[in-house]
Amino acid sequence: MKNVVLSIMCAAMIVGLIGCACQPAEPAPVVKPAPAPKPAPAPKPESAMGKCGAYTVSQVYPDTGSLRIDKAMPQSVQLNAPFEYTIKATNLSDQTLSKVVVKDYLSEGLKYVSSTPAGKLEGNGLTWEMNTLGPKAAETIVVKVTATQVGCMQTCASASYILLACTKTEVVQPALAISKMAPASVTICDPIPLKFVVTNKGSGTATNVKLTDTLPAGLTTQDGKTSINLSMGNLAPGQSKTQTVMAKAAKPGTYKNQAMAMADGNLKAESEVTTTEVTQPVLSIQKTGPKKIFLGREVKYDITVTNKGDSVAANTILTDSVPAGVSNIRADNSGTLANNVITWNLGNLAPNTSKKVSVSYVPGKDGEYCNTAKAVATCAEPVTASVCTGVEGIPAVLLEVIDVDDPIEVGKNETYIIEVTNQGTAPDTKIVIKAMLEDSMSFVSASGATAGTFANGTVTFSPLPSLAPKAKAVWRVVVKAEKAADARFTVTMNTSQLGREVRETEATQFYE
Repeated sequence: MKNVVLSIMCAAMIVGLIGCACQPAEPAPVVKPAPAPKPAPAPKPESAMGKCGAYTVSQVYPDTGSLRIDKAMPQSVQLNAPFEYTIKATNLSDQTLSKVVVKDYLSEGLKYVSSTPAGKLEGNGLTWEMNTLGPKAAETIVVKVTATQVGCMQTCASASYILLACTKTEVVQPALAISKMAPASVTICDPIPLKFVVTNKGSGTATNVKLTDTLPAGLTTQDGKTSINLSMGNLAPGQSKTQTVMAKAAKPGTYKNQAMAMADGNLKAESEVTTTEVTQPVLSIQKTGPKKIFLGREVKYDITVTNKGDSVAANTILTDSVPAGVSNIRADNSGTLANNVITWNLGNLAPNTSKKVSVSYVPGKDGEYCNTAKAVATCAEPVTASVCTGVEGIPAVLLEVIDVDDPIEVGKNETYIIEVTNQGTAPDTKIVIKAMLEDSMSFVSASGATAGTFANGTVTFSPLPSLAPKAKAVWRVVVKAEKAADARFTVTMNTSQLGREVRETEATQFYE
């Protein structure tokens, strides 16, 4: 009866007291469990009963709480023989329990040997501390003890915990990255596409993302701005946004710069430095030809086009104007004539290379002939070259003297005809004619293009102001044969263009 009473007393112990054996023992201290939401009461497992009472027991803390302790001991053991019993702590809730403490008190007659996990022994009490016990999780403690006396021995366990009211927040870190792409080389006529890709490589949203790019001197956007400023909005983790801006160069050169992306929270990222080489074909033209030629001769011009730039002069076209009034026009290298303009298609002209062409023609009259050659190419400034050639006529006068009758009888008159013909291409001016008589003849009269006077055996005609090309002037001198002789009638001619007289002599036989 005494053992039964003890068993009933053990079963009726307050919260935290589990597993009574039959041997009377000091009651274990009461540990007040941590307050927690009370779940719906669960059915309490039945204890296994032996001679000394319950050797297995389950207890929930608090009675309808979240933590259950299941404790099991052998129904009987031998004196002085080590034996093991278990204490199992189970989290019945869907929340994590913190500061879980399990205590077990040994009655007199039981000697502690060891436990797994190791517990802390103070007097006859063992303590195990668990930092947390997850939802529906369980931890089992194995205790080894030795019974040192015969009888009903007991161990009593208690448990306590803290049910934390926990909230969680996610800490994220956005991280910007920016890449910039630009062509390595363009001509000055080409637009320069600048492509930007801004990416959030972090774990949180990057807000108020902005992109800036300060362009180097000489480079602007198509609308003339010297910097690029773009709003990219917000970027979610892993999200990228792409923007392309067209730029242009004011002059050839090498342009280097980098872009920057910024966002709230002092986020910054810089792109790599991009380098773009801006090139330009630069044409030069040279035209050579004579400064002066004589009328009737062919004039020839050489034209050379050179690319002095650092990129190909594509679709190079050369034209040369032809003056009016010329003939026999000839152009080499497949030059074609249309509307008084000769055109050469020179094709692509590589840097530091030249092409040469020629054109020739015959001027139809004297004067100054000027014409201009022009070269153009894709992305190159047009260039021109002009040459002026003075065309002069050649005065070429011919003096002829003939006698009308030969031979002639003494006492009769002989007429000499003096003809001056301009066979050249320019007028001859200030033509002076003189006729010298021998003593075998005497002067009768003089007539012709200009008036003549006789003195000291010489007939002198007034100067003829001008004689046009292909024109002819005629003078006549009449003499009387005075005696038989092999007579000579001599005429001289001088002009402003000759500068030196021309002499012509006509022989006539005078007979009796």
